[in-house]
Amino acid sequence: MLLFVAKLSLLRFFYFREITGSGLLADTLSILILVSLLDLILPSKAKRIVFWILNTLFSVVLFAATLYQVHFGSVPTYTTLSGLGQVGQIRASIQSLIKPIHFLFFTDLAIALILTFMGFIRPRRAVYVHRVSPIFSSTFDHKRKRLKWKMVTALLLVISISGSSLLINRSLGIHNELVQANKLGFLNYQVAAILKLKQEDESITKGNLQQTIADVRTLQSTYPYIDDPSVAPASFGSAKGMNVIVIQMEAFQNFPIHLRLGQQEVTPVLNKLAQESYYFPYFYQQIGQGNTSDAEFISNTSIYPTGTDAMSSGFGNRQIPSLPRLLGGLQYTSATFHINDVTFWSRNLLYPALGFDHYYDKPFYKNDHFNDFGASDEEMYRVGVEKMKELSADNHPFYTQFVTTSSHAPFVIPEDRRQLTLPSDMEGTELGHYLTAVNYTDYAIGKLIDQLKENGLWDNTVLVAYGDHFGINPKEIDGAEITDKLGVPYHNQISRFNIPLLIHVPNQGAGKVVELTGGQLDIMPTVANLMGISLEEENFTTFGRDLLNTDHNVFGMRYYSPTGTFFNNDIMFVPGAGFEDGNALSLKTLQPVEDISAYRSDYDYIMSLMQLSDHYMQLLPKRAP
Repeated sequence: MLLFVAKLSLLRFFYFREITGSGLLADTLSILILVSLLDLILPSKAKRIVFWILNTLFSVVLFAATLYQVHFGSVPTYTTLSGLGQVGQIRASIQSLIKPIHFLFFTDLAIALILTFMGFIRPRRAVYVHRVSPIFSSTFDHKRKRLKWKMVTALLLVISISGSSLLINRSLGIHNELVQANKLGFLNYQVAAILKLKQEDESITKGNLQQTIADVRTLQSTYPYIDDPSVAPASFGSAKGMNVIVIQMEAFQNFPIHLRLGQQEVTPVLNKLAQESYYFPYFYQQIGQGNTSDAEFISNTSIYPTGTDAMSSGFGNRQIPSLPRLLGGLQYTSATFHINDVTFWSRNLLYPALGFDHYYDKPFYKNDHFNDFGASDEEMYRVGVEKMKELSADNHPFYTQFVTTSSHAPFVIPEDRRQLTLPSDMEGTELGHYLTAVNYTDYAIGKLIDQLKENGLWDNTVLVAYGDHFGINPKEIDGAEITDKLGVPYHNQISRFNIPLLIHVPNQGAGKVVELTGGQLDIMPTVANLMGISLEEENFTTFGRDLLNTDHNVFGMRYYSPTGTFFNNDIMFVPGAGFEDGNALSLKTLQPVEDISAYRSDYDYIMSLMQLSDHYMQLLPKRAP
C-alpha cells in the first residue's frame, strides 16, 4: 500500500508540482479501497504474485499517464485507452517526451529484480513446525486471527469507500479537470469520470434531437453575434460553384506567419497568399482527444468535440451533418487525402460518417521515407492533383481535403528536403527543427499551387489553409525562449493555441486581414457563406459562426485547457474550480485582465452551448453499417 501511495504522490508531483496533505489523504483512501478488496477476495497463496503483477501494471499506467500529461497538459481518463493503438505511429514524438526522472515509477521493481537475481529474495517455502498443542486449538486460533484481520480490513474498506465517495460527490460540480484531479487524486478522478459520463448518458437517453436543435437555436439567439441582423451577409456566394480545397497543416501555429530569420521568410508561400486572401490572425484550435482527426471533424461539421472520446472512434458510426454532405447536394464530389493508413485514428469510420465519397490513404503514394509516417507532403499533393484532374473531367465541382504530416513532431526534416537555413545558435534545437518543418510545409503548399495553376484548376478553386493544433510544447520550449530568439511576443497559453486560417477566393483582388477572433468551429460556416449556401435555409445546425459576418464572437475550448475555457473578441478565459477563481488574458497584449466580472455571461453561455453540442452529437442517428 505504501508503495502505491508513494507512486501516486510521485504522479501528483509531476502533475501539480506539489504534494499536499489533502491530496495525500485522497490518494491513500483510493489505494486503501484497492488493497482492502484484494486482501478480502484473494487467497493467501496468491497475494504475493498478484501484488507484483498489479504493481507492475500500476507503474506502467502511471508512467504513461505522466507522458500523456506532459504532451497534452490534461489528465487522462479510462476512455483514453481507446487511443493506445495509435502510439506506435507516433513513437518518435513520444520518445522525445521521456525524461530519466519518469522512470522513478519502476525503482522498486528494478530493486526487486536485482535482489532476486542476487539471491536475497527467494520464493516462500512452507515451514512445518511440530506443535505440542492440540491441533484443533491451533486451527481455531489461526481462524480466529484471520477472522479478526478480515473484519479490520472490511472496516477499512468501508471507511475508505465512504471517504472517497464524499470527496467525489463534493467535486462533481467542478468542471476544470485539473482542479478536480488535484482534489481527488488519479484513481478517484477515474471514478468521477465514470459517474459524470453515466449522468450524461442518462440525460441524453431521455433527450430528443429536434428539441435539442430548438434549444441550440434559442440559446444562440440570446448572444449578440451581429450588431445589425437586417444587413445582407457580406461575400455570400462569391465562390459559388467553384472547387474547394482544404489544407489542414500539421502542428502549424500562427507565429511563423510573416516571421523572418535574417533575410529569409519562414513561410514565404503563405505570406504571399495572405496578401491575396482572407487572413485570420486571431484564430484558435478547439480539438479534443482525437487531435488531428478531431480537427478534421470540427472543420467539416462545426460541432464541438466531446473531450471524452476521439470523435472518429467515438462517433464514427453516426450519420453526421457535414460540409461534404452539403456540397454533395450541389453535385460536388468529395475526397480526402492522408498518407497514413486509413485506420489510423479510425479514419475508416470518420470519413464515411462525414460523407466523403473517396479517401486516398497509404497505398496510393510512393513512400519517399520522409518521416515515420512515410510519404512527404509533396508526394501527397502529386497524387492529389492527379485525382483532382480526374474529378474535374466530368464537369462537376469537387471538394478535397489534404491532411499534411511532414511537420509532425519531432519535426526532423531530411537534409535534402530542407529549404530553411538556420542561424548557428538554433541548429539542432527543438525550435530550429520546428521552424524548418513548418517552412517545408509552406514550400510544399507552394508546389501544390504551382501544379494547380499548370493544370488550369487555380482560377476556379477556393483554397482554405489552417493549422490543426499547436506544435510547440511549453514544457520543451518556453515562450520566453521564442521571444528572445525570434523577437516576437509569445505566451505559453494564448500563442500555443493560436493557429492560422487563410481563405483564398479567385479574383478576390487585395487580401483582407480579419481581426475577429475565430476557432475551428467557424471554418465550415464561413466556407458555406462563400459558396452561397444558407445554413438557415438548409436547416443546418452549427455551433460556430461565419467569420465574415460576425461582429462579436465567443467559443469554447476544452481538453487541452480546462472545460469552461473560452475566447471572445478580447480575451482568453481559463476557469479555476469555477468562474470566480478563473483568470483572463488579453489576446492583443497577452497580459492578465484584472476585472473578469464582465465575462461571466460569456462563461455561462459557453458552458450551456457545449453541453447542448454534446447532446446533439449523442442524439444523431447511427448510419447503416
